Amino acid sequence: MTELRRINDRFAVGLLHPGEQDLKELAKDGFRAVVNLRQADEDNQPLPPDEEGEQVHALGMDYVHIPVSGASLESSLVDRFRDSVSDLPGPIYVHCGSGKRAGAFTMMHVASKENMSGDEALRKAEAMGFECDSADIEEFVRNYVDSQNS
Repeated sequence: MTELRRINDRFAVGLLHPGEQDLKELAKDGFRAVVNLRQADEDNQPLPPDEEGEQVHALGMDYVHIPVSGASLESSLVDRFRDSVSDLPGPIYVHCGSGKRAGAFTMMHVASKENMSGDEALRKAEAMGFECDSADIEEFVRNYVDSQNS
């Protein structure tokens, strides 16, 4: 199975893009939804988003594709992600290419729902093994979470 990190009982973040066999294993392991944050034109995708969606649906899981560029994070995309996952059955597997976008979006959602501060969210993410290698992304996560709980 593609390496993953469990955030809680509802969410797991994939550290790699899943291939066809990985999707089968996710379904077998009880996942009920897959959220893909990769853009269609990214390199090294075992399955383009449309094909991934077809395979996920064929396995009886729900699928959401929200293309996110690591260079242009926007609050509206996080809001869209949060609205989408609120309606999905769990557990939910969230992925991108490396797990960074998926980890950030999932942590922003969980932290906002649990009324954490932005700094608490960053500490929890770091404790779970998610590294923020960009001061801009770190600031974005902190500000987004703080804005949800003010």
